[in-house]
Amino acid sequence: MAESLAHTKWMCKYHIVFTPKYHRKIIYNQLRMDIQQIIMDLCKWKGIAIVEGHMMPDHVHLLLSIPPKHSISEIMGYLKGKSAMMIFNKHANLKYKFGNKHFWSTGYYVSTVGLNEATIAKYIREQEKMDQIETKLHTKEYTDPFKG
Repeated sequence: MAESLAHTKWMCKYHIVFTPKYHRKIIYNQLRMDIQQIIMDLCKWKGIAIVEGHMMPDHVHLLLSIPPKHSISEIMGYLKGKSAMMIFNKHANLKYKFGNKHFWSTGYYVSTVGLNEATIAKYIREQEKMDQIETKLHTKEYTDPFKG
């Protein structure tokens, strides 16, 4: 379902995968619950909806609904950067394993999740009807004040 901003209808969903540095299988061990909570908090603070998410032993899968005012690269920098700082603040001993507060590996995988053709065709068909209804609701007819 499409979300809306002031003058925009949008549905921007992304499938994202990223990994801890060196694919260390640390996510399922002691950090899984902490990382989940950190990612949920960070997404909530930016107005990002987590549609689906799963922590694998050596990577994270997320399906996110991101408002169009944010770029995917901005959000990934935010998620990986802030989560790494929060993880190291909570688990100070990890500095020795990961060094220099680099918890996540460089890069990520992203794929857009789009609509199918039938849905787009229906939207296009119904858009004209919706525009006509909206025009009738917001069109005000003025009368000539000088005619009796």
